[in-house]
Amino acid sequence: MYKKTIEEVVNSLDTNIEKGLTSSEAKKRQGIYGTNELEKPQKRSLLLRFLDQFKDAMIIILIIAAVISIVVEPGDWIDSLIIVIVVMMNAILGVVLESHAEKSLESLQELSAPQSKVLRDGVKQTIASKELVPGDIIILETGDMIPSDARLIEAYNLKVDESALTGESVPVEKTTDPISQDVVIGDQTNMVFSSTVVTYGRGKAIVTSTGMKNEVGKIAGMLNASEKELTPLQVKLNEIGKTIGLLCIVICVIVFILESLSGISWLESFKTAVALAVAAVPEGLAATVTIVLAVSVTKMVKQHAIIRKLPAVETLGSTSIVCSDKTGTLTQNKMTILKTYLDGDEVKDLGDADSKTVDMLNAFTLCSDASIDDGKVLGDPTEVALVEASKKMNFEKKALMEKHPRVGELAFDSDRKMMSVIVKDGDHYVSITKGGPDVILNRCRDVDSDQAMTANDEMAKDALRVLAVAVKTYDTMPTHITVEEIENDMDFIGFVGMIDPARPEAKEAIRVAKHAGVRTIMITGDHKTTATAIAKDLGILNEGQEVISGEELSQMSQEELEKNVEKYSVYARVAPEHKVNIVKAWKSKNKIVAMTGDGVNDAPALKTADIGCAMGITGTDVAKNAATMILTDDNFATIIQSIKQGRGIFDNIQKDVQFLLSSNIGEVLAIFLASIIALINPSWGFGVPLLPIHLLWINLITDALPAFAIGLEPVEDDIMDRKPREKDEGFFANGLMVKVIWQGVVVGLLTLVSYSIGQYFSNHEYAMTMAFITMSGAELCHAFNVKSHHSVFNKQVFNNKYLWGATALGLVLQLAIIFTPLSHLFSLVPLDPSHFAIAALLAFSVIPIVEISKRFDKR
Repeated sequence: MYKKTIEEVVNSLDTNIEKGLTSSEAKKRQGIYGTNELEKPQKRSLLLRFLDQFKDAMIIILIIAAVISIVVEPGDWIDSLIIVIVVMMNAILGVVLESHAEKSLESLQELSAPQSKVLRDGVKQTIASKELVPGDIIILETGDMIPSDARLIEAYNLKVDESALTGESVPVEKTTDPISQDVVIGDQTNMVFSSTVVTYGRGKAIVTSTGMKNEVGKIAGMLNASEKELTPLQVKLNEIGKTIGLLCIVICVIVFILESLSGISWLESFKTAVALAVAAVPEGLAATVTIVLAVSVTKMVKQHAIIRKLPAVETLGSTSIVCSDKTGTLTQNKMTILKTYLDGDEVKDLGDADSKTVDMLNAFTLCSDASIDDGKVLGDPTEVALVEASKKMNFEKKALMEKHPRVGELAFDSDRKMMSVIVKDGDHYVSITKGGPDVILNRCRDVDSDQAMTANDEMAKDALRVLAVAVKTYDTMPTHITVEEIENDMDFIGFVGMIDPARPEAKEAIRVAKHAGVRTIMITGDHKTTATAIAKDLGILNEGQEVISGEELSQMSQEELEKNVEKYSVYARVAPEHKVNIVKAWKSKNKIVAMTGDGVNDAPALKTADIGCAMGITGTDVAKNAATMILTDDNFATIIQSIKQGRGIFDNIQKDVQFLLSSNIGEVLAIFLASIIALINPSWGFGVPLLPIHLLWINLITDALPAFAIGLEPVEDDIMDRKPREKDEGFFANGLMVKVIWQGVVVGLLTLVSYSIGQYFSNHEYAMTMAFITMSGAELCHAFNVKSHHSVFNKQVFNNKYLWGATALGLVLQLAIIFTPLSHLFSLVPLDPSHFAIAALLAFSVIPIVEISKRFDKR
């Protein structure tokens, strides 16, 4: 396609430059060419997922135990059958929950999927990039990730970073001219390629290929956005599980040897060892955490936060510094011009505009890419404000552009902080440049800079954002449209001062953040005076804190910044590269840092930050791809809400671990102590208080279901009254491990007491039934203990419908195998009502015991 002229390309792809494809034609072509996606690995079938559940070491041990039991005692096959049935139920539940988690994460990927601006049915619209087809007209702007291979038909100072495809780090300047000779991809300057990035300028292109036909598709799918990764917490919990498993094997071997030496048959000793293994290993720990993370981040989408990388959820709760852009995040990004200043005049209200002021507003409008069509605002809010101001003076942009057509331009970039256009004015040509007052004044001739900056300061004190405009007249069209030629020796015209009101919810969010130990840092392109006024109004700049400018920051070494970073709450007139230094300085203080960004040059800072927050509305594709989180409403309050949710998720995971490990410790302790007692004093008639089948059932019904429900516990009301977790704070800090151990001991001892009572009044099977009731009931009750750090006897006790559902289901199933013919399959026997009541009361007593400890902790 690069050898063809634009007309030839249009004809070969049967498209229309002015209107694009029709929707019906696009749909037809998608049926022919498929979606614009790289081929994804085929999903594992349900059968394979089901078989994966049997790779767990404990499941393998249980199946081996069942087989050995059948071989050694062919007549006693019921226990083995029940073990197999429960293992199958466990596998089915695992597949269901795993599929649910996978679907949740897939829905997140869909929400953060790339979008493209395309011309269809004669209308500019945004669609999912995967819906593009050959012949589509795509519109490219700075910061866009190019969605598909395409032939350029318009290019205005267009530069593209093709390093992802060619390895060359220098952006390529693009043209629309055909190339006659054969050239490699890197020299096809009239083509743009999928997965490369627009770093400067703008353009239009015709899609020439999609999906696997793209150059990037030919290179064996070099992008793999859906690659699975374990979060640090999941890795840590897997390691905990393995450590517990190794300890368990040691204990099992010891018990097996001791029981064999004491005269107990090796089969019974083996069953005891297997029971211990089932009791000790928290096999559902990592799986539960994965499911909780997946479901929780899906819920966060409803609160306008898309988490792109699961590890970010764990980090969110520890965030202590939020570096936020001002415009659009702390403010509404709805600019309105209030004041004007003409060179040599005085600051005036917009309502007092004279003809010269109108001419200045028209110059601003011509030097903008925003427009208003049928009352719909399109473009950057600052430029929209300029266009609307002209409209108030009865000058429509469309009419202005027809009278003064644009013939050249220099796009805005954050280094120059300016934008220039060249328009035709009768027989002459005029370049119009708009930008920050300081940069414009420094490039103008014959201007009273002191008077102009006094006017700038006057506006800035009223928290107005100030924008300057200058012009330069040519008799003929400039030969070289360069910064040096166009943006020097200009004639200064004047300023406009515009207000961007603070978001009403921003002040409250900043207050909540401060109370929670999270400090807000404001980063803005405004001057120090404007930045100071806005920061004080928002409550960001407090006593003893300072404002620093980008110029002052540039003169500082990184070591100086790290030494003084805690002094500064506001950074004014900073460049994107300064953001990286600010993040690094805070990280050197061992802080977890969140940073917002929307532009191409913000990507390094977003990657450097612990939490990179990209803007969903105004953010470029580059910023979104670099971020760990996307704010779909561009709102600062969403960051603070996400921190709250992050804290809640981590809190719930800790509760899950506390519940599962304390339950496992209780099971191990009951079996281990019973085995020791049996060895020390055989006359007491003690045996194993719980069989492997009992423990497997308990782990499935009264452990796994409540654990999943606890993971979905609503965030506690006082979560933002706590300070952030320290960066190096261990998972079991603040006494969590102590709680796990002593609460596990309580559950184990209560079960052993219940078993002892049953053994005293009857026999081993009777005692085992009481132990089963107490252990399973205690774990159901204990779930309510860990649901909150506060008393269970409060109005929040009914706020988790999932926990009540899991408890009700667990209770029904427990009663079903105790009071129906199923009981003999589990080696359970009928109990005297008084003994059943004792076993149930012992189970319930775990609540008041833990409740007392909570009161003590509170004091």
